[in-house]
Amino acid sequence: MRALVRPWQNIEYVLELFSEHEREARRQYRKFVEKGISEGRRPELVGGGLLRSSGGRWGLKELRKPCVRGKEDERILGNSDFVEDVLRLANEAFEEKYELKSLEYDFDRVISRVAESMGMDPKEVTAFGKSPQTVKARPLLCFWAHRKLGTTTTEIVRRRKIAQAATSRLSKRGEQIEKECRFDLVDG
Repeated sequence: MRALVRPWQNIEYVLELFSEHEREARRQYRKFVEKGISEGRRPELVGGGLLRSSGGRWGLKELRKPCVRGKEDERILGNSDFVEDVLRLANEAFEEKYELKSLEYDFDRVISRVAESMGMDPKEVTAFGKSPQTVKARPLLCFWAHRKLGTTTTEIVRRRKIAQAATSRLSKRGEQIEKECRFDLVDG
């Protein structure tokens, strides 16, 4: 059976929560979902959105008073502050990706930028060896390409010929490397 691809779903991230091996992760995820189904409807997880997060009908009535505003979005369950934070972070990430694209950043330019940041040749960034610099460059490449530029892990897998789960793990490690070494994708 072929999986239905939806661009808004982060399948790799969810599966990684269950196992680093895709087949095992899918098996564990299926068990998790089946267990949830067998628990039936739980009132704390049903309905809601604005009504529940505002404190029920009385809280919703308070929001109708002049100058009292709540931020809501039916896709996000939580109080107004939480919803605002999620939307703000999503907007920042979107703006960053748009800015990078407008500056003509693509996968190859990210490779060049990793090489420049680490003082190495671009071919070393994508080499299959285990030299310390290459081992440190791979995660940074995956992080910048995936999380900053918005390249899908599937595309990175295709370009780098590495496993999808490895790409996600490398991306997480790349975030740490960026912080520790104070690297910045945008040169300047």
